[in-house]
Amino acid sequence: MSVKPKKIIVGISGASGAIYGQRLVDLLEKAECRVHLIVTKPGRQILLDELGVTELTVDRLLGRGSNLVELHDNDEMICSLASGSFPVDAMAICPCSSHSVAAIAAGLADTLLLRAAYVNLKQRRRLILVHREMPLTAMDLENMQRIVHAGGIICPASPAFYLTPQTISDLVDSVLGRVLDLLGVDHDLPIRWNP
Repeated sequence: MSVKPKKIIVGISGASGAIYGQRLVDLLEKAECRVHLIVTKPGRQILLDELGVTELTVDRLLGRGSNLVELHDNDEMICSLASGSFPVDAMAICPCSSHSVAAIAAGLADTLLLRAAYVNLKQRRRLILVHREMPLTAMDLENMQRIVHAGGIICPASPAFYLTPQTISDLVDSVLGRVLDLLGVDHDLPIRWNP
C-alpha cells in the first residue's frame, strides 16, 4: 500500500530571510511533498533583492522544474486553498513578517496567503509562522499570543549554534529542520543535539 504524499502550503511573505522560504520548498519537494506555494508582493521583492530571483517560477526558485510544487497567485481568492474543504496537512509561512502575523492575529483573510492561514486555524490544522523580524514590539508579542491561543505555532528563525555551523546553509538548515519536524516531514538534516 503506497503512502500518499503530504500536502503542505508554503507562504513567503515580506520579511528578510528569503533563503529560508526557498530552502523549505526545496526540502519539501525533495521529501516528495506536494507543495502549494504562495508569495506576497513584498515576498517577491525580497526574493529578488536577496536571491536574485527575477521571475517567480518554480524553475527559477529551485533551479529545476518540479511537478510537486504549484505556485498560486496571492490575489487569486477563487482557489482551492481558500476553502476548508480542500485537505492539506499543514501550512508554514517562511519567512513570516510582522505584518502577516498582525493580519493573521486579526483574522484578516483578504489575500490568498491570509485566507489559507485563516482556514488552517479554523480547520485545526497546523499553522507554523517562521517569524524573521527583530526586535519585537509589545504588539508583535500580543499578536503572536493570539495566534498561539488560536492553535498556531510561532517558530522564530533562531539557528542553533550548538551544531557548530560552518556555513550560512548550516544555519538555515538548523532552523528548517525544526520546521520540518513541526510539519511532520521526515528529513536527515543534522539538527539533533547529542551531548
